[in-house]
Amino acid sequence: GENWHSMVQWTVQSGWGGLENLALIPGTVGAAPTQNIGAYGTEQSACFVELQALDVNTGAERTFTKDECEFGYRESVFKRELRDRMIITSVTYQLATTPIVNVSYRDVTDELHAQSVTEPHVADVFEAVVAIRQRKLPDPRVIGNAGSFFKNPVVDAVTYNRLVAVYPTIPSYPQNDGTYKLAAAWLIDQCGWKGYRSGDAGVHDRQALVLVNHGNAIGSQILELSMRIQHQVQDRFGVDLEREINVW
Repeated sequence: GENWHSMVQWTVQSGWGGLENLALIPGTVGAAPTQNIGAYGTEQSACFVELQALDVNTGAERTFTKDECEFGYRESVFKRELRDRMIITSVTYQLATTPIVNVSYRDVTDELHAQSVTEPHVADVFEAVVAIRQRKLPDPRVIGNAGSFFKNPVVDAVTYNRLVAVYPTIPSYPQNDGTYKLAAAWLIDQCGWKGYRSGDAGVHDRQALVLVNHGNAIGSQILELSMRIQHQVQDRFGVDLEREINVW
């Protein structure tokens, strides 16, 4: 399949906006809708129009509209009812020729400030995101990882108010429906997991959201580590962490 980052880079070089915040995400274009990949304030669904897919059971081709994909936070119908059934063969995105950049995430604005960019364009945001990801995240070609292992949890206002009363600096992002998205990495880091290692299974030392394989860890060891993290975050904060990755 088409490399996702290469495609995003091509859109930026063409002057089109909408996907620049999703730079350097590993994987293919066809896999992007399955996960509804997202980063730094946007998701691929924001620009999505439709996709073509092949039913592995019948061999029939089918077009899926945005509504039919049932996109959610790191979710789609292809992770649930149609899991392992459809092969996505093409994806159509609608991009802006006069884009308005999204710099809603502080990491992005801080990086732009560090680069002395005061009026960012699409290419500036793209370069900022690449710099952030290269600095904070492990290269899967060097150390085994599956990217963000957990979803950022979304909690109701009651839970948020309870937490912020105890942890005033807890990172949070208000949602349109009155809920709050919390930073899973912060919750994990507060429990002391960043940089933890048990055998070859561990937590990345610069991004607590990423579990890593230092060489010879097997799947059950990574899964067991993830469950220990989930239990401790629940015990301390009363918040459930949901795995973002698929487990077979």
